[in-house]
Amino acid sequence: MHFHVLGTTEVTHHNHHLELGGIRQRAILAYLLLNANKVVATSQLLNAMWNGNPPPTARKMVQNAVSGIRRMLTTTTTDTTTPALHTHPPGYQLRIDTETIDLYRFRRLVREGRHATTTNNPHHAAHLLTEALTLWRGRALADLVETGTNWSELAAIEDERLSALEDRLDAQLACGKHREITPELEILTTTEPMRERLCHQFMLALYRSGRQVDALRVYRRTREALIDNLGLEPGRELQQLQQRILEHDAKIQTPVLVG
Repeated sequence: MHFHVLGTTEVTHHNHHLELGGIRQRAILAYLLLNANKVVATSQLLNAMWNGNPPPTARKMVQNAVSGIRRMLTTTTTDTTTPALHTHPPGYQLRIDTETIDLYRFRRLVREGRHATTTNNPHHAAHLLTEALTLWRGRALADLVETGTNWSELAAIEDERLSALEDRLDAQLACGKHREITPELEILTTTEPMRERLCHQFMLALYRSGRQVDALRVYRRTREALIDNLGLEPGRELQQLQQRILEHDAKIQTPVLVG
């Protein structure tokens, strides 16, 4: 059985999609998956499901949803790897192998990719981080977000995705793949014009592709966006990169990999 939260909420078993019930049951399952193997208090579930304003029947609705999730988990398989939803005061605990949840596989691959970066193996890092990012099928819990779910955890997970994406782009830059990633960076910096790390990567990729003027234009555009929206100048790293581009500093040339 495999659980998917990096996109619409889905559970598959032997490549078949399982019926997850109504929106409340799907949401409770998703929340428990985000908190896999942790005890989630009933009060925490109530707050997440009804934004701190649960109806009088909320606890009964949670109990019904939990019963439905248990039926879904136990009617498909009975082997030792079957996840189990336990009543555990003050709430519930979903005991599960986290490798069956795409979010946790994503996090493991990102950790491994970052370790490969620290051991000066950018090719392996790029491979692992690319594999991690392919697990995403859209916005996390996209089906629930469409119905108004706005948990703080979702913003944090989205930031994890962007950070992993930036890590992968850094690894590809270290591999000399600046021309290959330039089109992607152009789209990303249009979507995230004030994310300085992406702008730094775009400027570097353009410069290494022989497009110094375009790289400096990206700096000006980013600076204007930061000043107009936040009243801030670009950070030190971005300012230093601009200066190094102007000086054709050897430190920002395409790296030469050994081996």
